[in-house]
Amino acid sequence: MPHQRAIIAVVGATATGKSALGLALAEALGGEIVNADAMQLYRGMDIGTAKLPPGERRGIRHHQLDVLDVNQEASVATYQRAARADLDAIAGHAILVGGSGLYVRAALDSLDIPPTDPRVRARWESYAAQHGPLAAHHRLARVDPAAAEHILPTNARRVVRALEVNELTGAPFLAVLPERTYRMPTITIGLRRDRGELDELIARRAEQMWADGLVEEVDGLLPLGLRDGRTARTAIGYQQALAQLDGELTQRQAIDATIAATRRFVRRQESWFRPDPRIHWLDAASPDLISQALALIR
Repeated sequence: MPHQRAIIAVVGATATGKSALGLALAEALGGEIVNADAMQLYRGMDIGTAKLPPGERRGIRHHQLDVLDVNQEASVATYQRAARADLDAIAGHAILVGGSGLYVRAALDSLDIPPTDPRVRARWESYAAQHGPLAAHHRLARVDPAAAEHILPTNARRVVRALEVNELTGAPFLAVLPERTYRMPTITIGLRRDRGELDELIARRAEQMWADGLVEEVDGLLPLGLRDGRTARTAIGYQQALAQLDGELTQRQAIDATIAATRRFVRRQESWFRPDPRIHWLDAASPDLISQALALIR
């Protein structure tokens, strides 16, 4: 038997069925769920993030859902503190569910996320915009050569983040994540599906999002500052629905662009999780998936 406080994590790509398995495990084990999907942190972003409606949560307590307004920027450091507090406070089985790889690691691993300061970051963003990303990279090479070696000059966002961390902490920016070490006993279950089947599920999900009223949801978020939200407005589906509302895309083009973007995102998720040897991979289409997962835990 694992330690009674062992955390259960359910990870994998979009549309593999993580929410359904997490719910089933929480019900079977008497657990509570902690969200690790960056876009499900946002209030009002429900349809496009496939967030489980409250009526479908079977009375199981969920944490880290609807904690940000759409005009706020998601921060891994803030999420780490809040998610760890939730995981530590849950008396029974805490079940972390999500596909945002860095958020999963921030919650589960011995990983220190450096602080952030919007004013410092804005200053470095302005520098990169004014002088170009290469000049910003040269500045980084002077103050933190190790980070500069691992970050491409074209990756302005990462360069700016490294400069921000250096200014705030005086310490090097860890451009390469440390070895994978859980901070508490953890069992991680990964869900995977046949590529063709997953591509088809993604297409059906995008069509359904529009049928369920994603464009209307996005329209309703505009007065709440969606366009000002650096993270929220770039979410897959929301970005395309915004373009449709602005007349830049037809509905068909917006749906097709969402399908393509989701498929690319899924490949990145798979690349993130695949190298982690601690993940126990299960076939999401298996008829006895829940039994297999419970057997792993027990």
